Amino acid sequence: MAGSDRLELYRIGTAEPFFFHPNSAMFRLKRVLQGGTDPLLEMSDLKPGDSFLDCTLGLASDSILASYQVGEKGVVCGLESDEDIAYIVKTGLSQYETNVEALKEAMQRIEVQSIDALSYLKAADSDSWDVVYIDPMFQEPIDESSNFTLLREIGVQDQLTTEWVEEAYRVCRKRVVVKDHYRSTIFEQFQFQQEIRLTSKFHFGYLEKK
Repeated sequence: MAGSDRLELYRIGTAEPFFFHPNSAMFRLKRVLQGGTDPLLEMSDLKPGDSFLDCTLGLASDSILASYQVGEKGVVCGLESDEDIAYIVKTGLSQYETNVEALKEAMQRIEVQSIDALSYLKAADSDSWDVVYIDPMFQEPIDESSNFTLLREIGVQDQLTTEWVEEAYRVCRKRVVVKDHYRSTIFEQFQFQQEIRLTSKFHFGYLEKK
């Protein structure tokens, strides 16, 4: 459904519509532009010209930061298995109005594909993406993350599996990066090097390509 200035998705059983907004990417990017850091960029060790595959696009907040970091010569692709969400996010990334030029350019460089991550990874060549990123629905929801409440309700709630991690590792050239609740068991289960962030309820982890 199209509103006056945005596409909105209404699903049975949900009280509010789903629509695109850059969400946390806006203030995160502004912080980076002012000389600050971002935990995803630090954990991914992205460089200009790198490629970044986001297996769980959602609202694309992390992909936007990655797109800024890799720049015009880099490549960012986001995978979203729900066709409706993929269409709304793809449209939003290309049409969202902002006076922050770096944000606008980063959004417009992101490619969106409507496909489940495992199917995409199985068909991808080995060592074809510098960084493969996975942000599955947290094992334990974070109450403060109200922006993702609707996405959790209507999106595909995939859980990380051994096959998914193995395929991501095969496809990456540098690192597989994952984000989850700080109490999540996936860091230990899949032997991710976990970054401890004392002031945050979500942590990043990574597998370095040997």
